[in-house]
Amino acid sequence: MSTFDLAAARGFIDQRWDEQIVPELIEYIRIPNKSPMFDARWRENGYMEQVVEQFARWCRGCIEAGELRGAQVEVVRLEGRTPLLLIEIEGDPNCSDTVLMYGHLDKQPEMEGWSDGLGPWEPVLRNDKLYGRGGADDGYACFASLTALMALQAQGVAHARCVVMIEACEESGSPDLPYYVDHLAERIGAPSLVVCLDSGAGNYEQMWLTTSLRGNLAGELRVDILEEGVHSGAASGAVASSFRIANQLIARLEDRDSGRLIPDWLHVEIPQERIDQAEQAAAILGPALFETFPLVSGAHLMSAVGAELILNRTWCGTLSYTGVGGMPALADAGNVLRPHTSLMLSFRFPPTLDGDEASARIKQVLESDPPYGAKVSFRADKAASGWHAPPLAAWLQTAVDGASERAYGKPAAMMGEGGSIPFMGMLGEKFPSAQFVITGVLGPGSNAHGPNEFLHIPFARRLTLAVADILEQHRAASAAGLIDSSATATAVAGHRHFDESCC
Repeated sequence: MSTFDLAAARGFIDQRWDEQIVPELIEYIRIPNKSPMFDARWRENGYMEQVVEQFARWCRGCIEAGELRGAQVEVVRLEGRTPLLLIEIEGDPNCSDTVLMYGHLDKQPEMEGWSDGLGPWEPVLRNDKLYGRGGADDGYACFASLTALMALQAQGVAHARCVVMIEACEESGSPDLPYYVDHLAERIGAPSLVVCLDSGAGNYEQMWLTTSLRGNLAGELRVDILEEGVHSGAASGAVASSFRIANQLIARLEDRDSGRLIPDWLHVEIPQERIDQAEQAAAILGPALFETFPLVSGAHLMSAVGAELILNRTWCGTLSYTGVGGMPALADAGNVLRPHTSLMLSFRFPPTLDGDEASARIKQVLESDPPYGAKVSFRADKAASGWHAPPLAAWLQTAVDGASERAYGKPAAMMGEGGSIPFMGMLGEKFPSAQFVITGVLGPGSNAHGPNEFLHIPFARRLTLAVADILEQHRAASAAGLIDSSATATAVAGHRHFDESCC
């Protein structure tokens, strides 16, 4: 077997990023392929198809050029669902393990507030950052995953069999993915390692491993008190405001002063290991931890203690208000007591909380015994439970630390993330013995989902190198008998299939 030359791999990866990946991402950013939740006419509009074909074309080009050997590319389609891009790459015949690599190509909607000269569908290169919707979340993942493999193959360095899955509805909660996981079960096999490039980074100076993800629930709380609007001078004082009623209902769940969720059943005990890692991350990040968010002048964060701030946004349940209905624009706001108020509620659940159970109890709390006999409904999407990483195997801890040192010059750091990747919960259940490398490029200021989203290109290059390094060490660990493939295979064989009841 060839020895992995890190310097040569770095040169290979940097050149690929400059000559191929950045141009592809520029083309990708221009395509407004919003996730189905945000584009009900996604089939008719054709943007999703355009991106899928772009990615597939690039993958096939790498194969035809002889740069990605032993690979096949397929756009898998199940009726009525978003497509899925599947790339299978043959591995060392002496290695029985499989690596599953994951990313997505759908995007969040535009969002207002982009700075002058920037926009969601206008790619802009500025100071080593590529601005535009989707470049960092998560268009780069497909290109980086395959480039890491090509860096190994260019040197004749062996790797395990790899399966790359790029889905098209992650930003909608991945409703189609369980069906594809079942449909492709035999082709996926029993991965001993999962690599996901759709997460965050505490800084741009080292590799960050995500140790947990929160669950989430989005739902519309609607309060109706009148059949139609009435002059506020005539009705106020006699008829309750639908907005005030909505606030009364929310007060059953959230403390208005602290933001803490009130019911005990929306909290979990935080493992001591995660508390220790939060303290370590806070020590690494220092004051930069408090500079992550673009606060207005004079504003401050909810906690002045670094570790507490990290745990608040990764292990505590929260409630955000992401939309409002029933209110006219300010220019149209007449003196009317409005008939109804609708609020879009976005809950984040602790990683180990059962999302379905929490969703049912939230609905019961909001709809029971409505004030003034108002008509109240809470209609929610299916809840997504969070994910809590299994302990790192000794070989993987060594591999991750070494890869970060060689790519960045610093050891890897660990921290939970406040967002959700539904696929991780699915895989954690389906492959309980697999090891996970959940990482990504969403560092300070990258602002995924918001205005001015950017991809930090130098960081992404180094992350690609680190992934290649880990893949090489995974094969070496397999050859040394450090990976128990039989345990993973046994776990998969005994696991039920996903079906309509769990989607």
